[in-house]
Order: sequence, then structure tokens, then C-alpha cells
Amino acid sequence: MSEHYRTRKPFRARRAPARAHYDEAIVHGILDEGLVAHVAYVAHDEEAARPVVIPVYYARRGDEFLFHASTKSGLGLAARQGVSMCATVTLLDGIIYARSGFHHSMNYRSVVLHGVPVLLAGGEKLEALDFMVDRLVSGRSAQVRPMNVKEIKATCVVALRLEQVVAKVNAAEAPNEEPEDLDWPVWAGIVPVHTVAGVAQQHAPCLSEAGRPRNLVE
Repeated sequence: MSEHYRTRKPFRARRAPARAHYDEAIVHGILDEGLVAHVAYVAHDEEAARPVVIPVYYARRGDEFLFHASTKSGLGLAARQGVSMCATVTLLDGIIYARSGFHHSMNYRSVVLHGVPVLLAGGEKLEALDFMVDRLVSGRSAQVRPMNVKEIKATCVVALRLEQVVAKVNAAEAPNEEPEDLDWPVWAGIVPVHTVAGVAQQHAPCLSEAGRPRNLVE
């Protein structure tokens, strides 16, 4: 039986609560399918506080949401300062075309999480970096050149705990229409959207004996 996140009221969904899910299996499934998240925080500089949103590659490891950043970036600085962050992941599944502009919508699966960043260090940092590489292709961290000292120092690895988290899912099978609009003479329906990987394109200098990883070919 799947567990549920005990998300506190300020972080629970208010709009369209019927679409909200706190089930771990649903949250994990969305995060494991996505690759890109948007991380938001408030930056404080000499002029004023300002909101910032940065796209990042991420990986879920248990109840940790991992991403990395340059130690010299604003995101890296915010992580070192322990600035509260909000991360979102959205998977687009379809575009809903209704008979009125108001009812046009999307089918989607999304996760929103709030948390205080934790910087990983030492062996834990290196393990997390390998985990993030292996998420792209299983076993790849053991095949590629190890990171050198300069690269490790230039990279910070951030973990957000999956605690204050909510998933929202819209999986409509038809547009939400007003009864009086059903006779309006315009096409209405849903166009499914899928993300599909193409054929791997080899970099010319690759050694002939290297070959493409089987899980990229298959």
C-alpha cells in the first residue's frame, strides 16, 4: 500500500483540489518520468529582493530531490545560504481544444515541492553526482572519465526533501463545455502530446570499439 505525504496546509493545493494527489507512488512516478525542473527562490542583492526561476536537470533518490549548480551561480549561492526553494516538474500529456477560448486547457501531470536546500559534501556529494549520471544511462558513471578536483569544487549538489509536496493531474477525456456551446460550429477535442527520444547520434571522434550503450539503442 502506497504511503501519503503529510503536506502541511500552506503547501496543499487550493485550486482544483480534486486534481491534487499526495500519494507517494504518483509523486514518484511523475518525478521519475521527467528530466527538467524549474527551481524558484528569492535572490537578495544590493537593489532589492527579486524572484528567480532556473531550469535544472534533476533526479529523485528515495525522498530526495537532487540537482546540481555552479558554486558561483546565483542558485548555488542561494543553496549555500539556505534560502527556501520551490521546485516544479510538469509533464504535458495533451492539449484540450474546447468550443470557447475560456475552456481550452491541458492534460498534464505536475509536482510542486517546497523545501530548504541541503548541500551535499564529500563522498555523499560524489555518490549523488554518479547517481544523476546513471539516471540518464544505467552504469554510465563507471564508464566515463571521473570528475577531477577542479570540476568537483566548481559544482554544488543540492538536495530538497520530499516532504511539503503535492502532485496535480488532469486527464480529461473531453473538453469541459458549457451546454449552450455544444452546437457552436468549431472543432473540439484533445490532441495527445508525447515526448519521444530520437535515434542516438554518435560524436565523430568516438573510438570504434566504444559502441553505443545497449540501453540507448534499445
